[in-house]
Amino acid sequence: MKPSELDAIVTLSAPTADPSGTRCAVSATRSDFRADSSVGQVWEVPLDGGSPRRLTRGFCDTAPQYSPDGRYLAFLRAAPAGRPQLFVVEAEGGEPRALTDRLLGVEQFAWSPDSQMIAFLSREPEAGRYGTVDGVGPGAEDPRLVTDLNYRLNGRGYTGDQRTQLFVVDAPDVEEEPYVPSRGRAKAAESEAEDEARSGVPEARQLTSGGLDHELASFSADGKFIYTVSQFDPAAVDTLGSHVVRTPAGGGESTVVELGSPHAASVQAVREATDGAGLFVLASSLGDSGTDFVGRSTHLFWHSFDDGSTVRLSDAEEDDFGEAPGAFRVGSDGRALVLGRHRGSVRLVAFSASGERTVLEEGDAVVTGVDTAGDTVVVSFADATSPGEVAAVRDGSLKRLTDFAGRLREETRPLVPHEFTGRSADGSPVHGWVLEPEGAGPHPVLLMIHGGPFAQYTGAWFDEAQVYASAGYAVVMCNPRGSAGYGEAHGRAIKGRMGTVDYQDVLGFLDSALDSFPTLDADRLGILGGSYGGYLTAWTIAHDHRFRAAIVERGFLDPVSFIGSSDIGWFFPGEYTGWDPKDMAAQSPMAFVGQVETPCLVVHSEEDWRCPIEQAQRYYAALKLRGVEAELLVFPGENHELSRSGTPHHRRQRFEHILRWWARYLPTAANPREAAEESEAIAG
Repeated sequence: MKPSELDAIVTLSAPTADPSGTRCAVSATRSDFRADSSVGQVWEVPLDGGSPRRLTRGFCDTAPQYSPDGRYLAFLRAAPAGRPQLFVVEAEGGEPRALTDRLLGVEQFAWSPDSQMIAFLSREPEAGRYGTVDGVGPGAEDPRLVTDLNYRLNGRGYTGDQRTQLFVVDAPDVEEEPYVPSRGRAKAAESEAEDEARSGVPEARQLTSGGLDHELASFSADGKFIYTVSQFDPAAVDTLGSHVVRTPAGGGESTVVELGSPHAASVQAVREATDGAGLFVLASSLGDSGTDFVGRSTHLFWHSFDDGSTVRLSDAEEDDFGEAPGAFRVGSDGRALVLGRHRGSVRLVAFSASGERTVLEEGDAVVTGVDTAGDTVVVSFADATSPGEVAAVRDGSLKRLTDFAGRLREETRPLVPHEFTGRSADGSPVHGWVLEPEGAGPHPVLLMIHGGPFAQYTGAWFDEAQVYASAGYAVVMCNPRGSAGYGEAHGRAIKGRMGTVDYQDVLGFLDSALDSFPTLDADRLGILGGSYGGYLTAWTIAHDHRFRAAIVERGFLDPVSFIGSSDIGWFFPGEYTGWDPKDMAAQSPMAFVGQVETPCLVVHSEEDWRCPIEQAQRYYAALKLRGVEAELLVFPGENHELSRSGTPHHRRQRFEHILRWWARYLPTAANPREAAEESEAIAG
């Protein structure tokens, strides 16, 4: 795959199953270079094997949901450079109708069980900010007085003056005559209030207010209440705990559903059982301190309304449902369907309220979304040859229903990685993959390290690996200790000792791969990673000098300065390294930058508030001051998610610069040194 082919990658939303069980709908989005934005529409997928058809034709239509009665389909639509708004259309197709015109858009929504109402979440801006007053731009707004530690968020900005609140809007009759705005004499005769009231968008009712956000709305089985996840208590804004909050759908006081379990201190998603007997809750522990999040698996709990008890349903070591927790569903049979990280895959697991556990699909696929109607279960998933398809779950396996990757497969010829288990220095197994380029080799090797650290690489199609392998590089990637998907002991193994067993694991996996794959060239090695992967890359090149070049991207490079500069800096570094300054320095790449000899490209985004750009600037300056070959590549207007959701042009340019860097130090026939020299001549 070439950087110019990014626009062939199609990714999918979670599917929504029609109540009839005969079809589902899904949004398919891709990068568009002409628009320099993501574009996409909603597709209908028959479950009998028929051809999918495009249902909507908006600029960017996402997150479809059928109404429970099957008459309508609601979705989010964004215009170019606009915010997503809530739309509804007849399920058979037609002209969609807008239900919102929120200044900051709509983030998520849910139908009521009777299909008469839709709950949605939207940021409510403080007066005088974010365009609420004409002529007052960001630089002219009043100053912000900050009194909390938790006051901004990567990709969003400041949080205290734009809290996400809960709203409801009545579902309209889409068959009624469309609204026609007043003109001429009629408009002149209207008062300003009448003009505003006749916008054509139905009036939404705000149900929550105050200084905290609400997330992931869902209705109770009888439709009388709406559940959200929130910290809820303003006094607890600087904690990591979150609660199940219940709000009357008709308006009234919100209350916390007390779970009473310390193992469910951090709630991530909630859904009521179809019989109204209790709640399925996805949550994790925060330890005795209330902030110990490191390597904590997300588990499924059952909270009974009958006796108020809360019990964990999932297995303490086997299960971790931290992958897209908001995607879980409760089927008509009463079982919760959850997505579980497991050894480089994401599988579908079902639980009854009594604790009966069934793995519905187990394989190499990465399930990204699920829905159910009657006996029908549909999923969106990725695998080694596609970043997104739809399948029906039948007899423990996936029956694929779409081919959204057809163009990608024709243009790029995806390479399939080899699953492989290496050995660390202490003999521990290290699980991962090796992606070999075409040709006999020997090929230069890129050791690629994932972020998190409590995340995982999978064997599914991955644009980073495909681009590098197509340029002639063997890609080696693994899940060292600290990663998710292998149990809490594995995830918590680096607490208080970053740069120890994780460092040994990635090098052990590399050495094992070099011994086992004859096409890999042990004398031509590169290393790269982003976020925590940037941390471990910077740490590795300070302690091992075998690599000809390195790329440190959006790195967590100094735990000390991370405190107070990062949106999560007030808790993240201390929980991982410990709060003692000596311990932080002992685990800081910045403290060992004087040992680096490897040429290094430092990549960062100006609006990255997860790993602020000062981390990159200080690291780059330290390298330059001691004479190490180094470059700093800075992307304006992007944040920590550049490689995943940045603008198409920036994502393409990022890949081009990365390949230019490798061409200089690790040239291949497909990525020759002349390409780097030509690019640098143009840039210079």
